[in-house]
Amino acid sequence: MHTSTPHTASELSLLAQAIAANQADDAMAPLTDVQWAALNGYLQPLTLAPGQILIDQGSTDRGVYWVESGSLSVHYEDEKGRLRLALVGAGGLLGEGAFFSHRPRSATVQAGSACRLWGLTPLRFTELSNRQPAIALALTLAMGGVLSKRMANRRRRVAAT
Repeated sequence: MHTSTPHTASELSLLAQAIAANQADDAMAPLTDVQWAALNGYLQPLTLAPGQILIDQGSTDRGVYWVESGSLSVHYEDEKGRLRLALVGAGGLLGEGAFFSHRPRSATVQAGSACRLWGLTPLRFTELSNRQPAIALALTLAMGGVLSKRMANRRRRVAAT
């Protein structure tokens, strides 16, 4: 199981920097410093050791995760074996597929190295939506942009977890 660690407001700036530096074709549009500051109370930091599972294929949790550091492997398993779909590194987004679709996870996500991530549960997103609707909308549009890019790219489409 992944672990949640305490954090300070300034730590979220490391995630913002990773997202801004992400050059992947499915990168999330960066948020402003003010938007990141507003998200501080809603995102929870997580650390994963190499080999640790973040998302299990078929599970019904709907949390979404941003990668501050490290890399994770997205893979699909069936009766024929395991197929790696994607590698997601610093600045990447994970879990957006189930977050939006309310469907079971389509793939497993496993840490390939030590990772630091930031997670947002549906409950915390609901709180954010009620208290900071403009921030919730900006975040939703940014995550939706990633999902849209992945769906448009046949190779990356299956990696939307």
